[in-house]
Amino acid sequence: MQFKYKALNDKEYAQATDEQLFHNRRRFLKLGTGALVSTLSLDALLAETNYDKVLPLDFKPFTQEENQKINQETLTLTSIEDTTSYNNFYEFGYGKSDPKKRGHLLKTKPWYISIEGEVEKPFTIELTDLLSQVNLVERIYRFRCVEAWSMVIPWIGFEFNELIALAKPTAKAKYVRLSTLYDPKQMPMQASSFQAIAFPYQEGLTMQEAKIPLTLLAVGMYKKELLAQNGAPIRLVVPWKYGYKNIKSINKIEFVQEQFMPTWEAENPKEYGFYGNVDPEVSHPRWSQAYERVIGQRGRKKTLYLNGYQKDVAHLYAGLDRSKLY
Repeated sequence: MQFKYKALNDKEYAQATDEQLFHNRRRFLKLGTGALVSTLSLDALLAETNYDKVLPLDFKPFTQEENQKINQETLTLTSIEDTTSYNNFYEFGYGKSDPKKRGHLLKTKPWYISIEGEVEKPFTIELTDLLSQVNLVERIYRFRCVEAWSMVIPWIGFEFNELIALAKPTAKAKYVRLSTLYDPKQMPMQASSFQAIAFPYQEGLTMQEAKIPLTLLAVGMYKKELLAQNGAPIRLVVPWKYGYKNIKSINKIEFVQEQFMPTWEAENPKEYGFYGNVDPEVSHPRWSQAYERVIGQRGRKKTLYLNGYQKDVAHLYAGLDRSKLY
């Protein structure tokens, strides 16, 4: 598939801003050692887990002045090698390298997406047809995993609000529920006798969150089509939320009236909530979120509130208890 999209030029790549652009797309980094922290009782299965890499709960978050200073710093793109070989995609396995090893099983052409729920008229659309009706753009976003590691990734996609315009939700629609493909033949862990989570994977947003211009449905990265391990052929990208909110390989989008429990919240509501907002001052019950390990770099950096996108999205949570927006 050849993308026609509004690409960022060299000058735009070089002009780092706190909304979306970070400099130097030509610098590539080496993969750092990994730390995956599981929920439930996955410890014995996750060979790549390094619990000593997780910061203890007593780490102090940064001050407001420090946040402002860090937010002006420029970052380097994570290498394509790292972003395509260090992934969480439990449908293909629990190790970081499993999605790359098994992603070839996923067939993405043709790919149909069902639009359901509180819409004027439910319909199913093939991805190529959908892309002919939207405007593809290139955006560079921070990506922050709940496991306290991070990347910087250049995406190609379209704003979710364009999908909303096509779907024509009714006034009853208050939330959006998204589902990953369920096909055990293509996604082998869905057929496993031991399942860490219930499949199909589901995630959701409020309608207000879905309409924010930052919210993308991505179909490419690094100027190429998405690979299976990165959520081919279409995935959600919400850069101010933890990675588990960024659902992959979407084949169903539902507009619903009531708030529901997405996959990780249903599995462990004490540790994973509906919102999944990045917040250095709200620790995970088992580790601090004040710092993050940047994949490809040594050491750690301090995490930004809402991953640095507070100017664009903080108003959505005005007056809400931040400790409940995990």
